[in-house]
Amino acid sequence: MKKGVFLMLCVIAMGCSPREEKQAGPARNPARDTALWKQAHGFFAVLPAVAETESNTITDAKVKLGQVLFYDPRISKSGKSSCNSCHRLSSWGVDNVKASADTLENPTQRNAPTVFNAALHNMQFWDGRALTIEEQAGKPLLNQEELAVPHLGFLVNRLRNDSMYRSLFNAAFPGEIIPVSYTNLQKAIGAFERTLLTPSRFDKYMAGDLTALTIEEQEGLAAFMDAGCASCHNGVGVGGGSLQRFGIFTDYRTLTHSRMDDEGRLNITGDHSEKDKFKVPGLRNVEMTYPYFHDGSIANLDSSVKIMAATELNRKMTSDEVGRIVAFLKTMTGDIRDEAKKVPPELASLQK
Repeated sequence: MKKGVFLMLCVIAMGCSPREEKQAGPARNPARDTALWKQAHGFFAVLPAVAETESNTITDAKVKLGQVLFYDPRISKSGKSSCNSCHRLSSWGVDNVKASADTLENPTQRNAPTVFNAALHNMQFWDGRALTIEEQAGKPLLNQEELAVPHLGFLVNRLRNDSMYRSLFNAAFPGEIIPVSYTNLQKAIGAFERTLLTPSRFDKYMAGDLTALTIEEQEGLAAFMDAGCASCHNGVGVGGGSLQRFGIFTDYRTLTHSRMDDEGRLNITGDHSEKDKFKVPGLRNVEMTYPYFHDGSIANLDSSVKIMAATELNRKMTSDEVGRIVAFLKTMTGDIRDEAKKVPPELASLQK
């Protein structure tokens, strides 16, 4: 009798009755899991340690210079904005606002995409106007909505007149007659960004640990592929490899209620066949890089999945389907090394 009372008290202490035993989830199925893993390898790949490129070899000195330049507000005309102002490395490479502000605190037209894993993409910017991370690194300098430098000579002279930068450029580009240059600035920032990769549980799964994802997350992966999402969001970046029309079946504006009429790639080429075409964003860290889409019009990831299903796949997804896909997407949340998230000591005096 005493033993029975003891067991009953234990059950009460755990907050349930003997009849309220937790329902066990679906059991692992090795054959099914292996088949899903093989299917995933047809779309995705494991994240590399760094995003190597033959045109810009990665060295410690070059990465160090790139990190200093990335955080230094003196690369802007005003001396108040840096790359990190919009692409904050302490918050997954974004600023989490609809549209970043320019050097005069006026909002720009587009949402700032993350720089995490961006070096793995085939193009940069929402309209794909740059092909490499090095090319991208230089364009905001002259953009009057961003760093607003009046001309390249203005910035290069500012860097050449700084003894710290002369030393860092000499170390990063040894043997060059004129190491402090716009081209080398691009290469240094590019080298730094090529180290901003974020391995996640999804990479453990892709590398062969089939238990790295829960059953619900695996179901989300299956739903993501089966629905057709992976036809655009694929490759090592789970996106970032193509331009696609946002609104194949439905004008995106009717669902996002966007305030600005951004026609995407058309604004670059003038080709009306490219109206509303935007770069397919990479989905790594998508859980943390809200708000979503080129104009930051949607704050909720679940809503974004539903909108994409409607506009791109002509599908109305159930809440259960969306929940499983979102569970899968969250397995790709990772982070960069801690030292990259810190303002370099060379810039300590600017923070006083």
